Amino acid sequence: MVRDLIFRYSAGARSEGRRDRRGERARPSSSGAWMAVSLLLLVAVWQLIVSVQGYPAFILPSPGLVVSRLAAELAGGTLLHHARLTFTAAAGGFAIALAASLALGYLLAHTPRLERVVAPQLAATQAVPVVAIAPLIILWLGVGIEAKIVVAALVTFFPILSSTIVALRAVPRELLEMARISGASGWQTLRLVELPLALPGIFGGVKAGLALATTGAVVGEFVGGRDGLGALINIARGLFDTPLMFAALVMLAGMTLVFYLIATLLERALVRWEP
Repeated sequence: MVRDLIFRYSAGARSEGRRDRRGERARPSSSGAWMAVSLLLLVAVWQLIVSVQGYPAFILPSPGLVVSRLAAELAGGTLLHHARLTFTAAAGGFAIALAASLALGYLLAHTPRLERVVAPQLAATQAVPVVAIAPLIILWLGVGIEAKIVVAALVTFFPILSSTIVALRAVPRELLEMARISGASGWQTLRLVELPLALPGIFGGVKAGLALATTGAVVGEFVGGRDGLGALINIARGLFDTPLMFAALVMLAGMTLVFYLIATLLERALVRWEP
């Protein structure tokens, strides 16, 4: 019965928004085509700048040189080794931040007094750049992967927490009252009412957190580490090996894109009340 209430509410109050989303989802090939066109345009402008200005490779390598270096590093296994470590640190930090932010977000969303006490302190922590915190974490935990996971978790935590609080508080109060009148327990209300309706908002923070997780992992590797894409970029910078830096950046961008696509697929699978 509670689930029926969700579907009835969704069909009525959000019908216009769903029509807009159907229009967006009906053109996935168009979005992919525009992405490909923009990428080709970027590469063309990049090649034009290199050709016209005549920059040496250690300042700005050509796209062809970056692709060849990327292929060589992939074939040799070096780039995959560093990418695997960065992926592990980013995924581990994201998992920790997701679990902590969802639990704390639910608590703060249902406890306004506690939220008024804790939220300013959490917001104040965001004023400190992660680059300033990372050396301390490396000092305390060492140069192992644990420090990179912690840095990634710290960067990812607040965006997911904020979106969770906002999404849970946006659930219509009348729908929660109807669920309680229908005899739903606290767990049933969360599972059948709050979570389904809050998932679209939560996934907004999740997508942002996934992108920030890779950033946090790279910052940790850049500050202190011998492995990972951040460390590889740092080493390549010291050697003036700019093509290798670009190859690592391309790998990092691809990893972030994979994270985003996974989050998008999970959103489409879990948000079942939307067509």
